[in-house]
Amino acid sequence: MVVTHSIDTTGPASTHAGSRLYRVWRYFRQDGGLSAVLVLAIIFVLSFLPMLRLLVTAVAPGGEIDLGAMAERLSGASVIRATLNTLDTAFFGAVLALLVGAPFAIGIAMTDLPGRKILGFLLLLPLMIAPQVMALSWLHLFGPSSTLLGAFGLAPPPGTSNPLLGRNGIILLYAIQHAPIVFITLRAGLTRVPRDLVEAARSSGASPLRVLLTIILPMVRPYLVAATALAFVSGVGNFGIPALLGMPVNYLTLTTMIYQRIASFGPSVLPQVAALSVLIAVLALLGVVLQALALTKVSHRFTAGTPARFTLGRYRWLFATLGWAAILFMLILPVLALTTTALIPSFGVPLNWSTLTFSNFEEVLFRQASTSRAFWNSAILACGAALILAVGSIPVAVGLERFSRLSQRILHGAIELPYALPGIVLAIACILLFLRPLPLIGSLYGTAWIILVAYLMRFFALAMKPVTTAIGQLSRDLNEAAAVSGAGPLRRLMTITGPLTAPAAVAGALLVFMSAFNELTVSALLWSSGHETLGVVLFSLEEAGLGTHAAAIAVTTILIVVVLLAVLDRLGKRLPPGVLPWR
Repeated sequence: MVVTHSIDTTGPASTHAGSRLYRVWRYFRQDGGLSAVLVLAIIFVLSFLPMLRLLVTAVAPGGEIDLGAMAERLSGASVIRATLNTLDTAFFGAVLALLVGAPFAIGIAMTDLPGRKILGFLLLLPLMIAPQVMALSWLHLFGPSSTLLGAFGLAPPPGTSNPLLGRNGIILLYAIQHAPIVFITLRAGLTRVPRDLVEAARSSGASPLRVLLTIILPMVRPYLVAATALAFVSGVGNFGIPALLGMPVNYLTLTTMIYQRIASFGPSVLPQVAALSVLIAVLALLGVVLQALALTKVSHRFTAGTPARFTLGRYRWLFATLGWAAILFMLILPVLALTTTALIPSFGVPLNWSTLTFSNFEEVLFRQASTSRAFWNSAILACGAALILAVGSIPVAVGLERFSRLSQRILHGAIELPYALPGIVLAIACILLFLRPLPLIGSLYGTAWIILVAYLMRFFALAMKPVTTAIGQLSRDLNEAAAVSGAGPLRRLMTITGPLTAPAAVAGALLVFMSAFNELTVSALLWSSGHETLGVVLFSLEEAGLGTHAAAIAVTTILIVVVLLAVLDRLGKRLPPGVLPWR
């Protein structure tokens, strides 16, 4: 009665305003408006805000739009040369990745190749291993101080340059690093090819090769284009490989040019490197758009049926041998070269029972303050990002379900934006965003917090994908029954959705941890004294000539990745199909 009396005596305008506020509050409480606003706020802060800050600095560094100044920054001879190097290595690396990844996809997805699962798992390892680790392993395999080749008398003569340095080495490692992307994308298309079409062609007398060339490959052409585009985007934003293979011979790409200028001049060149970052982002987005356009045509070309499969007959073991030979060359030999380098006291010492030592591992794990601190920093930052994203991904994914199909696609695209763009672009955006003090929190620049925030932005999409897939496969009956029984949204989240999607959240957390633990591209520009990460320390040790110590760190990170992948594989039976690409 008191409330009614108060409303009646305030006049018509206040009555109307009070009624409107009540309707808004009721919407937020009952119809999920509050969760929708929170989801939009999270996506804006983690996806749009850093990119917006980067764009503003590039086009309006003084507060006013000045496209002429931006064009001038991008028209220098060194910038043009770095741009051409970026396009050249990314394009030819993508083409070579297609030539490597496509045969594996066809053999594993469509044939009775022996050991298909283990071959697919091993092919994916280069994608899970940090680029700088892959580059380091290949440098130690073919260099004049190669311990592995030296044991067989095959090492190049002392004093000769490493054949991997420069353009050709970068293209080769791009192909190996990004062939798994081609494999994953193309295999998704090959599993949709109906068996009926292949059997009809075979019954008409067509050979398996003719069926492949005239039916299967034309049908999966969109996936071929999408896979090549994704490999190109990954090459544009790669930092670890051109940093170790290109910078020593002054072969610069856009990412390494940004790193050199920031390392040399500090924040004073932020407008210039912001313009370079926007250029990288544009090149990457062109590849992403091409990939998206290619895949939009998939559903109109054919309808999935029972997957087609060829029998290899007497050629089964021949093709299996070729597959294992490729894995031996791309993965096993480089990792062995890295391991043998980590087991000798110094370069030039041959590996035998008398020289074999674990002192390099003891040095980097327990004795050197910088390396042990880097292990601790990387573990804490990766665990923190994985835990926060694992916990936060479930309510965000639930909130996304309240939007329309079109809105969900747009928001998912926004979530994937920081992951699709090169990491160095995100690093520059974070510097610009957190360099000046912010209300309540101050400046994050020069602290470990800026790396953690960058990891949250970067790997948000990795954590969301398995959770979104799991929630999409949940029956709505459970939530509807709980709602009818009076359970509120929070209780339904805690007692139904959360427990059922927990395995997917754990898988996402492991993916985030693996990606962040030995990451270099983002932290190369964001680290500060006392806040080094493993990727930064490994890069610094190699630059300083301490290759055996760098090799010990690299081998340790590979072992950690393999263990986490094994845990993920054991968890795979409880995950939705498609979350783990090798299953």
